[in-house]
Amino acid sequence: MADHKQINFTIVPDDGPGPERQYANFCAVAHTPFDFTLTFCEVQPLSEREIREAESEHIVRAPVRARIVLPVQFIGPLVAALQENLRVYTESTVNQGPKGPVH
Repeated sequence: MADHKQINFTIVPDDGPGPERQYANFCAVAHTPFDFTLTFCEVQPLSEREIREAESEHIVRAPVRARIVLPVQFIGPLVAALQENLRVYTESTVNQGPKGPVH
């Protein structure tokens, strides 16, 4: 019988050379029986011409900034982590008034 060792560790992001940060203000979610795909896009304010086109075509094109495919088993913990971070953020900003522009 093989001996099994248990190792406890913390995973931390490595800020070494890699892709730079990307800004996204829209996320489309799709899924299969095996995974979820999150497609992050950056939507800019539309010009008058783009608004007219969107009204007739019912489509607004936005550049994809990142597409992330996650296994189904990862989604529950991800949702829980987002909810917890939103709770902490909300509690820390409630009744503090505006702090100026967010960049």
